Amino acid sequence: MGKTWFITGTSRGFGREWAHAALERGDRVAATARDVDRLAELADRYGDAVLPIALDVTDREAVRDAVARARDRFGRLDIAVNNAGYGHFGMAEEVTEDELRAQMETNFFGAVWVTQAVLPVMRAQRGGHILQVTSEGGVRAFPGIGAYHASKWALEGLSESLAQEVAAFGVHVTNVEPGPYATDWLERGARHSAPHPGYAEVHEATRPEFVVGDPRATREAILKVVDAPRPPLRVLLGRSFPDIAELYEERLRTWREWQTVSVAAFG
Repeated sequence: MGKTWFITGTSRGFGREWAHAALERGDRVAATARDVDRLAELADRYGDAVLPIALDVTDREAVRDAVARARDRFGRLDIAVNNAGYGHFGMAEEVTEDELRAQMETNFFGAVWVTQAVLPVMRAQRGGHILQVTSEGGVRAFPGIGAYHASKWALEGLSESLAQEVAAFGVHVTNVEPGPYATDWLERGARHSAPHPGYAEVHEATRPEFVVGDPRATREAILKVVDAPRPPLRVLLGRSFPDIAELYEERLRTWREWQTVSVAAFG
């Protein structure tokens, strides 16, 4: 028998691509989306191998019910993919409290609720793999999207602790960090704060220009990650590594430069 997946945000983007990748090779997928009608194509094409579930990941009880339905239908859960999320654009001074809380509720807390719901199943079966889709934005930051970065950096930190907590149960955790892809994330998924006139020049100077990858190209990559006997804690998707490596080298240079001050602060 193939593996059983639980994927959030399966209506489009990476969630849809990875559902296809899993199903085409004979795996089974509990596919969730806020609008279950958008999962009809998967159900029509793959039949009983798909369990479509309407789910808002910010509803903790609904998450528990969805995971229970998937477990009851398929008998086990091998892979959980926390893919549901969106990007909120706005300078730190522009983002309202409600906007920031909504961003964290979906991108961070939603992933936590799914993680907590699948872990009892995975611990009991002594194995499983949780994929946290944090993005390149989980390890670096750009101006004008700080709320999004805050949600993804928070998930990265929690997941690094989680990986150490569940290793003894045979459960793996991977932070999947895609760069820019043509997933209509900007066109349909993003939200925006009301612009502050004081930041007009900053907005213009920092307007993002992305060279985007083909999300279909990630299918084989994600299968290699979930099939690896020792999957990575972090994996980049796309061509972000050179820029991220340079960023981390700069961090190391700064820490070394200030090491005398750091050690003196120990007392």
